[in-house]
Amino acid sequence: MEMSEDGINTEEYPTEIHDYLAAFEKSLGSVDEMLKTMMSVSRSELLQKLDPLEQAKMDLVSVYTLNSMFWVYLATQGINPKEHPVKQELERIRTYMNKVKEIADKKKASKLDKGAASRFVRNALWEPNAENEHTSKTPAKGKKRKMD
Repeated sequence: MEMSEDGINTEEYPTEIHDYLAAFEKSLGSVDEMLKTMMSVSRSELLQKLDPLEQAKMDLVSVYTLNSMFWVYLATQGINPKEHPVKQELERIRTYMNKVKEIADKKKASKLDKGAASRFVRNALWEPNAENEHTSKTPAKGKKRKMD
């Protein structure tokens, strides 16, 4: 029995896929470490520290990860995950992830400084007359543009 430097029996699989298997094993180790970190803190304790939007994000990422891992499990068992209900579940979760992203984007967009925006627009639209160009920094009365 021939063993590679990382302790994997190379007689049980083609040598061409050794690098892929080593990378997969490393990725599994990373997932395991992350799960241990997440499991070290109680869920209720973690949720208390998050606002509702962040709670929704965490729940969606958790359920998406779990379903993705099940997808991989099905594939390792020779079952086509594309023909399994897990595919529809992942699509449903992705839909909710997009909705939460839209909400988060709207929340960020609402922080617009309306005063600064109106000054920017007013200054960008105002064009001084040639005779008033050097004497005044404000538009003449009655010369204001109507904004649509």
